[in-house]
Amino acid sequence: MSLRLGDIAPDFRAESSEGEIRFHEYLGDSWGVLFSHPADFTPVCTTELGRTAKLKGEFEKRNVKALALSVDDVDSHKRWINDINETQQTEVNFPIIADKNREVAGLYDMIHPNASETFTVRSLFVIGPDKKVKLSITYPASTGRNFDEVLRVIDSLQLTADYSVATPADWKQGEDVVVVPSIPTADIPGRFPKGYTEVKPYLRLTPQPNL
Repeated sequence: MSLRLGDIAPDFRAESSEGEIRFHEYLGDSWGVLFSHPADFTPVCTTELGRTAKLKGEFEKRNVKALALSVDDVDSHKRWINDINETQQTEVNFPIIADKNREVAGLYDMIHPNASETFTVRSLFVIGPDKKVKLSITYPASTGRNFDEVLRVIDSLQLTADYSVATPADWKQGEDVVVVPSIPTADIPGRFPKGYTEVKPYLRLTPQPNL
């Protein structure tokens, strides 16, 4: 059975390009992004890992640790990292998990028989400091992930974890947010001193509260 939002992300111990990883211990109090790749030395994956490395500062600002995974071994990962660094003009700065026996892939349902019996698909999980799954996305092997969207979702998750708000379609940092329906309109001024706009009784907008 696949993981659902709110489930505890399975803990595991595995070798990686940066040594042994004990997943929950590695995350500590941080958020995590765990994302899988069909195989090393594949073109789309090479661009994805390069993009992730270039976003190191953005992930750090959000207290996020990134980990990649494929079914190849550590030696293969290290050779591939050299190619990623060369072709993407960056330095890979996060672990790539070696999952040759597909143990982690099995825990996270990363192998879809309709796509491949052996290779992991492009699954991505955002995991909170409470070790619960906050987001899961699966892409086909032919489509590279949009990491701007991953950051946008993390921004929304972190905001809505601390305030009684939700984020509307296409929301970005700095834009108005939605007051959740459970808060009575009469209580909004005390909860959101920046003011609010009532579009409909069930649709109340307020400036982003943490800015």
